[in-house]
Parts: sequence; structure tokens; C-alpha cells
Amino acid sequence: MQERAAGAGKSAPSAQITRERPAWRRSINVQELGILVIFLLWVIFLSLATDTFLTTRNVFNMLRAFSWIAIAAFGQCMVILTAGIDLSVGSNMALSGLAAAMLAVNNVPVPLAVLGGLVTGGLIGLINGLLVTRLRLPPFIATLGMLSIARGVTYGVTGGWPVRQLPPEFNQIGQLDIMVGSWPVPLPVIVMLVLAALVSLFLSRTVTGRHIYAVGGNEEAARVSGIKTQSVKLFVYVSCGVLAAIGGILMTARLGVAAPTAAEGYELDIIAAAVIGGVSLFGGEGTILGVLIGAALMQTIRTGLNLLGFPTYWQPAAIGAVILLAVTFDQWRKRRSRSVR
Repeated sequence: MQERAAGAGKSAPSAQITRERPAWRRSINVQELGILVIFLLWVIFLSLATDTFLTTRNVFNMLRAFSWIAIAAFGQCMVILTAGIDLSVGSNMALSGLAAAMLAVNNVPVPLAVLGGLVTGGLIGLINGLLVTRLRLPPFIATLGMLSIARGVTYGVTGGWPVRQLPPEFNQIGQLDIMVGSWPVPLPVIVMLVLAALVSLFLSRTVTGRHIYAVGGNEEAARVSGIKTQSVKLFVYVSCGVLAAIGGILMTARLGVAAPTAAEGYELDIIAAAVIGGVSLFGGEGTILGVLIGAALMQTIRTGLNLLGFPTYWQPAAIGAVILLAVTFDQWRKRRSRSVR
């Protein structure tokens, strides 16, 4: 929080107030705390209302199901912190997973196939970053165009048919369970937690991480202070592309098939996970911990609605209502902080 306050161009008194907060307040902000309370209350309700919610199988299935969403949301968080947006993450996941799968099917060693998928995601992120930084296109328009392009490529390359019969070694990336004590923890969950720790440390403990917050807090002030704002933006879009590719490869390996329709609509879930978790759409504020909580809340809402017999067709409306409430709270909090200052 101290770095965030300094990086966002806040006044010295505000930074001093941030330093004087207790340790637990420096690690989680008001919206994250509120979302965490809502998440815990929802979990308690579902554990009492259903017999299957807290079973080991259901818990690990939920963790596996939102792991690739959370991983892609880590990258989205970095982009939104600079007051940008990446609408192409869902298509990126599909194309990167497809690239890795096609290489694996053609007898390319699995590590090289995975590397090919990561390069694909990084290239998509690089193009997005160049469109935003060099051609000065609005992030919404640039990434919306890339959403269609990447999705079109997945259909064009496959002719609309899924790629099947993936090597077992490749599928294990998404299907393998690692024994942690007596618990069989899915490998994608371990990858998610490791990446959450690494990205969180990067944002809070490195100079580039502080620059990301500074660009989102006040881009002009960051530029005047000597920060290469365009380079920072290019970096976050490439990072977002790579993280989306990791999520896409894990998803493809879990399903055991690379379908051109994979991850359709995921961009909304990924953005929602970040926003619900406290990442401000105005930039300069948010944490990876909040994103993780937001992704977990969305998955438990979906799972809980299924267990409670809520009609499937109405579930998007429920998720949309949660997103609107989160954004409304974010804007209210911003107006309140301005009025206090």
C-alpha cells in the first residue's frame, strides 16, 4: 500500500497516513476486505444449505475451475492498473492453447509446445501494446479488434474443428494432482498460487511495479517525473498476453481438446474478477490478493447457484449484478475519497 500511495501521485500527507496504518491494513484495502467478508459468508451459507459444497472433490474442482481465470486476471490487473483494458484475453487463451496443442499433436516435445503457446500469447500482448503505445489507439478499441482477430485465427487454422488426441504428457499439465500432505492438489492450482505470489511481489517490491501504479494514478505526473510511461504500458500488455497464454494452456490440457470456441466470454469473467477484487477501472489501485478473492467469489457463486438449483440461464444475470455492485462501490469510494481530500 505504501508503494501504491507513492506511485499514484498522492500527496505527502496521504502517504504518511498510509505508512501509519496497521500491518493488516497495508496488506488489504477496504473493498478487498468487504469482498472477503462476502465470500466467507457465502461459503458458510452454502456449507449449511447443501451437503456437497464442502466435500473435498467439490472444493478442488472449484479451485481447478477458476485457476486459469485467476491467472489471466493477474495480467488483466496489471493492465487495468495503468488505466487500460484488454478485451482479447479470452481469445488469447483459446489461440495460445490451440498453438500449444497443435505443436504437441505434431510430436513436438511438450516443453517446446508449451513454449510455443507462451510465445503466441506474448505476441498477441505485444501487438496490443504497440497499438496502444505507438498508434495511440484507445485500449478498448485496440483489444476489441484483437479479440476478433485472434478468435478468427483459431477458427481459420482449425476450420472450426477441435484438435483432439492430445498427448497424455500434455494433458497432465491440466489434469495432474500433486500430493501436498494427504491432499491431492491440482497442478493448475499450484501454478496459480505461485504466480499470484510472484506477480504480487513484483508489483509491490520492484521499481517497475511501482511505475505501473504511478502510470495509472497520474500518467502525466509519472511522465514528468521521468517514468517511461509508454514502455510501462507495453510491458503490462505483453505480461497480460503471457499470463493469458498460461491460463489457456492449462485450460486446454485440462479439457484434453483444443476447441476454437474455448474461452468464449472469458474476457468478461477475467475483467470481473479483477474489478470485483478491488482493482479500480480508473487505474492506480488494486492488488493480486484482491483479484484472487474476486475470482474465487465468482466461482463459488456459480457453483453455489448450481447446487441450489438456480436456473442456469439466469446465472449470468446474477454475475452481472455482482459486477455492477462492485463497480458502483468503486466509484462511490472514489468520490468519497475526493470529497475527504
